[in-house]
Amino acid sequence: MYRLARTGGSPELLRRLAQRAEGWAGILDGDGTVLQAVAGNARWPGHEAAGLASRAARELAARGTGSYSLDTEECSALLLPLGRPAGSHGPVLALVAPKPLPGGLTTLMADAVMPLALSWASESVERKRRRVDLAESRGREAVLHLLMTGQLSIAHQVAGALRPKLPDPVRVCVVECSGGQRDEVARICADVSGGRTWIVRCPVYASHLILIVPADEEAEGPPGGRTLGLAIAGLVDDCVVGVSEEVRLPDTATAYRQAFHALAVARGVPGRHARFGAAQEPALVVGAAGAKWADALLAPLLAHLPRRPQDPGSQELCATVASWLAFSSHATQHLKIHRNTLAARLKLVGELLGLDLNRVADQAAVDLALRIRATPALHRARPMGPPVSGDLDAVLRSPGVRGWAAQQLRLLDRAGPMGEETLRTWLRCEAQLSAAAAELGISVPGARKRLTRLEALLSRSLLRTPSARYDLWLAFRAVDLAA
Repeated sequence: MYRLARTGGSPELLRRLAQRAEGWAGILDGDGTVLQAVAGNARWPGHEAAGLASRAARELAARGTGSYSLDTEECSALLLPLGRPAGSHGPVLALVAPKPLPGGLTTLMADAVMPLALSWASESVERKRRRVDLAESRGREAVLHLLMTGQLSIAHQVAGALRPKLPDPVRVCVVECSGGQRDEVARICADVSGGRTWIVRCPVYASHLILIVPADEEAEGPPGGRTLGLAIAGLVDDCVVGVSEEVRLPDTATAYRQAFHALAVARGVPGRHARFGAAQEPALVVGAAGAKWADALLAPLLAHLPRRPQDPGSQELCATVASWLAFSSHATQHLKIHRNTLAARLKLVGELLGLDLNRVADQAAVDLALRIRATPALHRARPMGPPVSGDLDAVLRSPGVRGWAAQQLRLLDRAGPMGEETLRTWLRCEAQLSAAAAELGISVPGARKRLTRLEALLSRSLLRTPSARYDLWLAFRAVDLAA
């Protein structure tokens, strides 16, 4: 019995008892709830055995005795407490066996109580530990979500119960692991950073860790001279790290997009580590006119009042469309909602804004408007006054946006006309790879290879979300308007 407890735990012990009894063995609560059970006889009706054991467990709890048996015409239920004093309501071991009972069954059952109690207690502690780990992981994920949606004060309140304290300013690192190494890499990250890094398991990509690192630590690195990202890439084989620029904590969403784009570059370099190249956010160059345009575009969405209490309000709809623009269909994992719920919310958002969210042009407009509203520096600089009407083209014609667009597309010069044609065709085909390949007259793998080479050239992710498709569409549109 002790050998079985060491090698197989309570399931193996129960299986041995059920086989010996040629019946059913299980562990039950004092109220008769079956916590774990094994049937040792395929012909034995397990639901009837469980019902008899539950009834016997309730009677045992009511009587407060140290053991109990309950007989029917065909079988007997035998119950013994698992390592608890008589009269308490802890777990009990139950055996249900057909009559006549095998010889020595009660002695075997008594011998099994101690190793089974130890195994069950150990497994209960492990289950509680996993629940605590899951709760902490979900808590960290919630803090990240709050930071991404700009709810800074609530994020600090939730983070106060966890460690470490949220740093400011920060850099965001996205670590891509391979082969189910994420938990081990998270432990290495915590050790290397000395516990100063906020580590979140990405809710969208199962192989990603998101690190919110104090900016000074990623700039100077831990003892030894290497930055945290370089240290992780050097310690873990097949691990790829993308690092953002230094940002203030309210701009965590921007830093995450930068780190994700840097990750696309890091996959193709020998050191498996890359930093996001200097590139200005379009939300910072649109000026006051762009801020008023964003207010005007989003006004119907921000003013939306749900018809029923259970329907999503404006804030929830904004968070939904922002998550979908960033993660596409993976938004269901990010928001923990059903795909039908996501589709219904997006349909409502499109109706409120009067846009077709299946078009890249409209997606880019909403994405830019949401980023403008989420940029704290722009809010501080925005002049007072009601929103004004206007179209996106008027914003894209401004000198600041034209300069930003030229900077975005300058790297395309090295790809030649074929690179720009591929990118424009892909965007014109609503970022659908098969449609773009057909229009270019090449195979789908060939189109994917072209876009992968452009990812390395632009230092931006294109095929995987968060994608730079919206910035590139805006840049092409601004250049075309200027021409």
